[in-house]
Formats: sequence, C-alpha cells, structure tokens
Amino acid sequence: MLRRALLAAAASERMHRAITAAPQARAIVGRYVAGETTGDAVRAARRLRDAGLLVSLDYLGEDTTEPHHAEAVTAEYVRLLGELSAAGLSAGGTAEVSVKPTAVGLFLPGSGEKTATANIERICAAARDAGTTVTLDAENHAAISPTLRIASELRADFGDLGCVVQARLRRSAADCRELASAGARVRLCKGAYSEPAEEAYTSRHEVDLSFARCMRLLMNGAGYPMIATHDPRLIEIAGALALLSGRSPGSFEYQMLHGIRPEEQRRLAAAGARVRVYVPYGSDWYGYLVRRLAERPGNLAFFLRSLR
Repeated sequence: MLRRALLAAAASERMHRAITAAPQARAIVGRYVAGETTGDAVRAARRLRDAGLLVSLDYLGEDTTEPHHAEAVTAEYVRLLGELSAAGLSAGGTAEVSVKPTAVGLFLPGSGEKTATANIERICAAARDAGTTVTLDAENHAAISPTLRIASELRADFGDLGCVVQARLRRSAADCRELASAGARVRLCKGAYSEPAEEAYTSRHEVDLSFARCMRLLMNGAGYPMIATHDPRLIEIAGALALLSGRSPGSFEYQMLHGIRPEEQRRLAAAGARVRVYVPYGSDWYGYLVRRLAERPGNLAFFLRSLR
C-alpha cells in the first residue's frame, strides 16, 4: 500500500509541485542532496575533502528514454570532472563519480548497451584526464548483466573502472567471486531496489548473511573492496575481515551516504580508514528521493530516523 502511494506521488505533477515548494521538504532533502548545480557538487566535495573524507558524486537521473537526455547526462559528468580537476579535488581519486548506466542510455530501444558503453567510455576518459575514477552504479536486476559486460569491456582501457554488487541479489556471491580475482574496484551495498523473490533475498537476516559472504570474498580477493553500509555490525565485521586477510587501511574503503551517520564517517576517517561519501546532486532530487522510498518503503523509516 505504501509503495503504491509513493509511486503515485512520484508520477503526480501536482504532488511534485506541492512537495518541491515546501520549505520543510527542501530542508530534509538538503541534508541528503548537495544541491542542483555542478558548482553545488564541487563545493560539497571540497567541504568533505577538508574534513578528511573521500567523495563519490552522482548526477541525479536514471532510466533515460531519449538519446539527447543520455548525451546531456554524459556532458554533465564530463563538465563536473573538469571542474573537480580545476579545483584540485580529483587527483588521486579524492573525488570520483558514480554513473547509472540507464542514465546514459542503457535501456534505450535498439542500441542501448552500445550507446551506454560509448558514453561511459567518454566519462572514463574525462576521469582519467582528471586523475580520478568512475564507478558504475547499481540499478535493478535487469541492468546488472549488461552493466557488468560494459565494465568488463572497458576495463581493458580503464583498469580502475568500478562496479557495484548488491548483497540483496541471489547472484551476488558468484559475481563477487569472479570480480575479486580481477583486481577490480567493487562497491558492496545491501541494495534498495524492490526485486522479485526469485532474484533477491527477502528478509533482512538473509541480506545481512549475503553481505557478510560477499564481503569475505572481496576482502580475501585481489581487488579493492568498497564497503557501502551504515550498519555498525557490518562495519565491525569489515574491520575484522581486513585484519584477518592482512589488508592495509589503504587497500579498501568504507562508503556511506551524504547526510547519514556523519559522526561515524568522521570517526572512521580519524582512525585511519579510507571513507568515501556518496553525494547525489541535480534538479531531479524529488524523483530521486521518492523513487528510493518506493523501491523499498522501509527506507522511509530509515531516512526519518537519520534526522534525529
């Protein structure tokens, strides 16, 4: 019932106008979204860098349905990377970018995968010029195989291209086993998308067990794990696995969302860990927030708790 209501709100222009005009909504979203412009994103990256944190910037938007939209998203990433470089924020991967393949054309009719590959290659080239990296973001299960194919193809020229594995999906341990031996950068998250039971675990306990299995595979492998969670238990397990596998603090990182558990982000960084903050920006913040809640309504309580 709640999911249907949220999806209806996402599609309602009347609700869009009412919520985006509400000062309270702006105040809440401002905690999680850096702003609407490239300049807002660069300023957020600078603040986090000055606090000893790393950054991954995500330009809001997905499920592009027109080629010119995919081109516009690609151009925005290239522009962002140029501005990060000019500001001295990208060298050594201090600020990287996260890209949703569907935002740059993956699901366009006909040649979507080819279009997305070309656009991601362009973004990767701009990132290399800026001295930083790209991570291909997670989307629903239908996007996983083509995204991994794109990553595999482009790693021949861009060996630091990262990808995301969602512990919620039943296939993820097998994906981690393959990726861990490839020297790849892999972000492991729980996953927020609502998926069919044949594709995904349905209980929190199952997801947590899957996350721990995947984390163990990545920590014991040859790649660079990026552990994306706010769960204190899983953060503790990650630290223990890093010690057991002989990993140095610079050989993996923690990742958390902008605006959620900032004290824990700073605590981990002060203890010598690499901590990267995932920072979305752009004018599509209404759609971003409501779709995230609709994909998994349990996130609603999580976001509300984080405001305390």
